Amino acid sequence: MSIYVQGVIWVLGAAIVAGVVAYLVRRIGASDGVMENNEAAGQVFTIVGGLQAVLLAFVLIALFDAVSAAEDGSYAEAEAMVATTWAADALPAPVGDDVRAQARQYLTTVSTEEWPAMREGRDVDGKGWAELDQLRRTVDAAKADDDWTGDRKSEAANQLWQVYQQREARLTAAQSAGVSSVVWFALIAGSVMTVALPLMFGGPRPLTHILIVAILAGTLALLLFATAQLQNPFSGGPRVEPAAFDAAAARLR
Repeated sequence: MSIYVQGVIWVLGAAIVAGVVAYLVRRIGASDGVMENNEAAGQVFTIVGGLQAVLLAFVLIALFDAVSAAEDGSYAEAEAMVATTWAADALPAPVGDDVRAQARQYLTTVSTEEWPAMREGRDVDGKGWAELDQLRRTVDAAKADDDWTGDRKSEAANQLWQVYQQREARLTAAQSAGVSSVVWFALIAGSVMTVALPLMFGGPRPLTHILIVAILAGTLALLLFATAQLQNPFSGGPRVEPAAFDAAAARLR
């Protein structure tokens, strides 16, 4: 199902439910003293709504930053692997060719095997780690008979270390992705209370009141939907794709 269709279902579903509840409250609820409650309920609504807005904004900003960091990290990891092959090209044969072939295999493994696992929230197996370790051993075994090849060997090792760091960050982001159950409870409970408070308001125009409650519920549902979509940087609507690894692998062919 399209992400836009899912979003519309979330928003319309919440708006309809809230609108129906508001209608029932106005239809069969007690009306005595409701107008007098507006000032007190409005003050509480300001506090609860403000806290809910701050919490939602904090969570969404953190998730957006996580997606951006995951995308930047994927490009940094792929570029470091390409830089490793460039440095290894200056090492005595056949190290350069071996490093290039192993690097291409690593990039392919990440794109075709690890990325689907991260997208589905599954654990990544140790194949990529084994290939990266083989690359390290290949570089370490290279002979450096002069200062130039010694510098190139050190550069290749440094770039491999960058690959390791970015890989560790990527897998950590995939495995620890998501909003904790405590935060989800606060988000959902706060949204329910934020929508419930306007039900205590009174006024001469029931239709306007119902529309206000429905729009508020739809807005909160939209923000909760965005939160759910951003939980895993490698899945959902704004997911990070392995484009950097595909491009790097094509460059090394």
